[in-house]
Amino acid sequence: MVSPQLLYLLSDATGETAEKIVMAGLTQFRDKQVKITRISNVRTKNQVYEALDLALKEKAIVVYTIVNRDLAQLVHDECDALGLPNLDLITPLLMKLAEFFGRSPGETPGLLHRIDEDYFRRIEAVEFTVRHDDGQETRHLTKADIVLVGISRTSKTPLSMYLAHRGLKVANVPMVQGIELPEELFHVDPKKVAGLVIEPERLMELRASRLRNLGQDARAAYADYEKIEEELRQARAFFRRQGWVVIDVSGKAVEETANEVLVKLKIK
Repeated sequence: MVSPQLLYLLSDATGETAEKIVMAGLTQFRDKQVKITRISNVRTKNQVYEALDLALKEKAIVVYTIVNRDLAQLVHDECDALGLPNLDLITPLLMKLAEFFGRSPGETPGLLHRIDEDYFRRIEAVEFTVRHDDGQETRHLTKADIVLVGISRTSKTPLSMYLAHRGLKVANVPMVQGIELPEELFHVDPKKVAGLVIEPERLMELRASRLRNLGQDARAAYADYEKIEEELRQARAFFRRQGWVVIDVSGKAVEETANEVLVKLKIK
């Protein structure tokens, strides 16, 4: 029995979109047995080294979608140094697969979904969102399609990334007591901003769990119920003064919350 040829797919997100593109390319090679190993959330140098060590042992081709350009360059350089065939999706996917399999791809129309401007728009949106996560970059907040604002543990990051994979440039800004919000935030069109809130009981649970995971006292002020209530009260009042829509994330899946954001901001 012929052993399958191996393909390693590296992504700094879930890798679902990248895998669909790879599978579309593989429809041109139906006579080949291929095993795909998907490695998601690759965001550090050590993760890159570990993944490529495995790929080298199995003599695989490496396909990757890494938003961070330095990390993507590291993957490329390391693959070249190790002698591993590789490509940064999506250009030229079919040519690299043809080289790996040793024959030209089929030319049956319609097998490869058209990779158009929408695909590149989503990539650009994810890259923007990663750079503007948790208030890291505030100079270009006005360029965001959506800005999410909320106190700690109100699902700002997962919600931002979900929306980004739908092609929207999202920035999120944390509200921290005693720290002024960035001036740039007040230059953003209020119709683009959503304030996130959550039930205090649920937020207390989330914060206490985070403290325990960090090996800290779960009874600290960060997880104190009365302080959480006050934080939320102040946040709600602030959102109302700014004229921002308010989204309650309590007990909702990220997909449901994202849909509410799009509806209330009149994007959907």
